[in-house]
Amino acid sequence: MGACPAIRFADVSKAFRRPGGDPFLAVDRLSFEIATGEIVAVLGKTGCGKSTMFNLIAGLIEPSSGNVKVIGHDPFREFDFFRGKVGIIFQNDRLMPWRTALDNVLLGLEILDVTRERGQEVARKWLARLGLAGHENDYPHALSGGMRQRVSIARAFAVEPDILLCDEPFAALDEMTARDLRAEFLRLVQQDGKTAVFVTHHISEAMEIGDRILVFHRPARIALELALGRNADEPSRRHAREQILKVLALEDSPEATTAS
Repeated sequence: MGACPAIRFADVSKAFRRPGGDPFLAVDRLSFEIATGEIVAVLGKTGCGKSTMFNLIAGLIEPSSGNVKVIGHDPFREFDFFRGKVGIIFQNDRLMPWRTALDNVLLGLEILDVTRERGQEVARKWLARLGLAGHENDYPHALSGGMRQRVSIARAFAVEPDILLCDEPFAALDEMTARDLRAEFLRLVQQDGKTAVFVTHHISEAMEIGDRILVFHRPARIALELALGRNADEPSRRHAREQILKVLALEDSPEATTAS
């Protein structure tokens, strides 16, 4: 990794207090780095701590111990610094139903105090890049699920962030739509040289998206790290899939339960 990673976790743990019970450990001494321009897929079963790791990067929560740095800054304590520097794409599109597609994309630009004229120019460009030219004045209820998620992606890219955080953004879509959007998302990230963290629980999606794959066990810790490369040949991909399946299966074994 380079001397100045885009994202750095150093021995990070996160515990949540439960009323009348013991603290719940969601992240356990997690350390990793993500280089600028790298796309990292974070893979793991539901409840393994992927979303907690995601929220730590986004600055929505602070670690119980350890250190999180994003672009060299603390995302929780320096939250305002990251305005316009981080774009987030959630599992659900989170569009405002009273806003048109154009006005939904404009939202982040308005927060950054971009003039409406300039903002509309940028928003229209990104809607066109996502195949939504002609739908600028449509409200979310008139758009399909895939189209709404395209608006969400356009909204994230429109602020020209350095880093994209994606929390299972295609999980709610049918597979054909998800496949098309994955390819479009990957093309845009690569064209614009973005750093991206892509959380998923689908092995195929992780292998399609990531320059590198981090497989998590609960509480969030790295059980396997793979730098497969999207152009790997089929035998290499099959071997990688077998490794991932074996590691995920180990999490449910009695030995893994005892060890954790």
